[in-house]
Amino acid sequence: MSTLLRQVIPPAHDLFYRRGDPNDRRLGEVVVPGVAGYDAATVVILGCPQDIGVQRNRGRPGAAHGPAAIRRCLYRLGVAEISDLSICDLGDTPVNGDLETIHALHREIAAQIIADGKLLISLGGGNDISYPDMAALALVAPPTLAINVDAHYDARADQPANSGTPYRQLIETGLIDPRRFWVFGAQPHANSPIYTDYLRERGATIVELSAARQHGVVAMMQAMLAASDAVSIGWGFDLDVVQSSEAPGVSAPNPLGMRGDELVALSMLAGAEPRTRLIEISELNPTYDIDDRTARLAAVVIWYALMMVAQQRSD
Repeated sequence: MSTLLRQVIPPAHDLFYRRGDPNDRRLGEVVVPGVAGYDAATVVILGCPQDIGVQRNRGRPGAAHGPAAIRRCLYRLGVAEISDLSICDLGDTPVNGDLETIHALHREIAAQIIADGKLLISLGGGNDISYPDMAALALVAPPTLAINVDAHYDARADQPANSGTPYRQLIETGLIDPRRFWVFGAQPHANSPIYTDYLRERGATIVELSAARQHGVVAMMQAMLAASDAVSIGWGFDLDVVQSSEAPGVSAPNPLGMRGDELVALSMLAGAEPRTRLIEISELNPTYDIDDRTARLAAVVIWYALMMVAQQRSD
């Protein structure tokens, strides 16, 4: 165990739900918390509980509490289909200092996890986490395909960096080839035409939600994946891609977004894809959630991805 990973703050014990019924085990009774479970783990969960980038982007604060809320719901779910999958919840990246300092440390930790052959499940926090997450993947396992499942491009030219800039940062620093950057589920009312031109001129792929539905959300993604030459794939699932009736607890609510079942179907593709090395969930804002509706959706998104990982491993 490296000194770097020992800097991670262990997850709170009370997040791990325990029913104590051998006939009805829950994920909180199977996932191993902290560094003790790391070496044997196939999947490692890492949180980054901060929303500095959201606030810089003039979003509503609260996403800093997202990782804990996701865990609280995730660890109440059952273990059917995934009981044989070794999962470690390493904990959270320390969030002391400014956003750039946090990103630098998170990237180092994420890169170590990926280099160790683990599937990283990264929990935001704001969507700015995509910069260190995808940078880590690109450094460890290039060439990388970065998939941003989001209503927004997150390719803004803002300074300093914020939750709307991560993929532009990745492109401008040369970490991601824009021809291997996809925005899937974008909506024109949520993006500037300036940034549409920026991405298209560089060869990035923009799939608007209406087009994805016309061709079939799953079928379209499957066809695109089959044509990709990437060695590794990172998936960024921004919860504000989902319509606000199903996902009210986000930094930027979306009245006309994707359905929850569509997002889950995409997460299943992520889990089934053998090149997937990173699955990221961001922008859960528990402050504005209703009956944990959004946190529960995030938990189910992760659960079904894990189910497909387990199935892929068994096959």
